[in-house]
Amino acid sequence: MFYIIIAILSGVTIVTARVINYVLADKIGMYQSTFFNYVFGLIGSIFLLIISGETFKLFSIDSYTASWFTYTGGIVGVFVVTLSSYLSAKVSAFYLTLLLFIGQLFTGIFIDYLFSGQISAYQLIGGFLVILGLGYNLFIDKVESEKSTEILDNNI
Repeated sequence: MFYIIIAILSGVTIVTARVINYVLADKIGMYQSTFFNYVFGLIGSIFLLIISGETFKLFSIDSYTASWFTYTGGIVGVFVVTLSSYLSAKVSAFYLTLLLFIGQLFTGIFIDYLFSGQISAYQLIGGFLVILGLGYNLFIDKVESEKSTEILDNNI
């Protein structure tokens, strides 16, 4: 039950952060809001590092033995936050969340392939089912939008 609550809270914080980033980007600019997002994220991370008592590991050579592409997460994060702030004005929160989920799913499949040399058929099937569901939902929304526009036009 604990993990379910954590997953739900994680989803809530992602959507909330996206909305806050959009409002901030609207007020001060997209790149400035991304900058402040990362500055405050860094401050929060340093605070948690100090509280955890793991600061001694920063100076251990064993802490830096990860592959080179592991360190690209920050650059990818900046790109995702900037793109998310930009798209928040153009795409509904539901579709943006699904698109981010699909991106994470297929990126995870790609990373699994890099490390194991295998691709899970179940993950691919699940990803394509999510894409099909998203496409179907977009189609239904478009049909409903056209119907409501047609009704409005007939009433005017």
